[in-house]
Amino acid sequence: MAHIPTNIIISRTDSIGDVVLTLPVATVLKKHFPTMKIAFMGKAYTRPVIEACTSVDLFIDVIDFMTAEVTIFGEKPQAIIHVLPLAKIAQRAKKLSIPLRIGTTNRIYHWFTCNKLVKLSRKNSLLHEAQLNLKLLEPLGITNQFSLEEVGDLFALNKIQPLPFRLAHLIDKDKFNLILHPKSQGNGREWGLENFIKLIRLLDQNKFKIFISGVEKERPLLEPIFQNVGSNVTDITGLMSLSEFMSFIAASDGLIASGTGPIHLAAALGINAFGIYPPIKPIHPGRWAPLGPKARAFVVNRSCNDCKGNKNPCHCIAEVEPEWLKKALDQAVAASLQ
Repeated sequence: MAHIPTNIIISRTDSIGDVVLTLPVATVLKKHFPTMKIAFMGKAYTRPVIEACTSVDLFIDVIDFMTAEVTIFGEKPQAIIHVLPLAKIAQRAKKLSIPLRIGTTNRIYHWFTCNKLVKLSRKNSLLHEAQLNLKLLEPLGITNQFSLEEVGDLFALNKIQPLPFRLAHLIDKDKFNLILHPKSQGNGREWGLENFIKLIRLLDQNKFKIFISGVEKERPLLEPIFQNVGSNVTDITGLMSLSEFMSFIAASDGLIASGTGPIHLAAALGINAFGIYPPIKPIHPGRWAPLGPKARAFVVNRSCNDCKGNKNPCHCIAEVEPEWLKKALDQAVAASLQ
């Protein structure tokens, strides 16, 4: 394109995992346009993730964007990419007269609020979510086809805070420090506490130090783990801010979870990230697997739609065997000793 904006807003105002998988957009923009100022708009609770990315110059709270005049280092915004399409944000961007407004063709309101449209249907695509996000850079002349391996190196989560002593002393330098994150705040399909308990019993306590993480309100739901294998685990639920949890993940060796924010943080931070998924489109690993140098997805090898579109327990994700995870973890320990 003829005119390259000197600043841009990346809009992704949903949850942690979605934000993590959008950070490569900022990194690719920085590589192509080193002097461009990149703002990332999100919700306040994802701010620590966004500000840990060295490819992002400025965090913008979506509430501020919707209610006040927003500037990027003293300049008016020149471009916005609607990675998460929301009509009210698209309408606000047009009202603010942001010159370049990038959206997708399959949102009717984008036809009236955006002036550059990318043909993109996430629901029907075979691409990963992070690859789909990068497609939105096409109006800026960036048409590269990024492999999953390439995307796994583009998160740039390099501004991790030092781990406070009260948390740092929990890390055992002589063992493989493994975080288990069993719950998902009700946002996704879960592997089941019974499987986590089985896995904990399978692991050699001389090799692994196991932490159970989650938000404070999930603590009562995790009680079966503490009742059954409490002596084998360290409870860190509700102990940390998001910034501290990121630091703790970075200091650990591995993390296991279903398709929730922490699995994407762990993968992006370069530790062993083992995600457990159902074989259901569009929440299968083809779309949402963790990406990173030590990331893996575990899923049963069959197609299943028994619980699609409802809240029934997902038997397919529960059928991922704890032994599969144990084998992968033993391999990760062996690799760490080489």
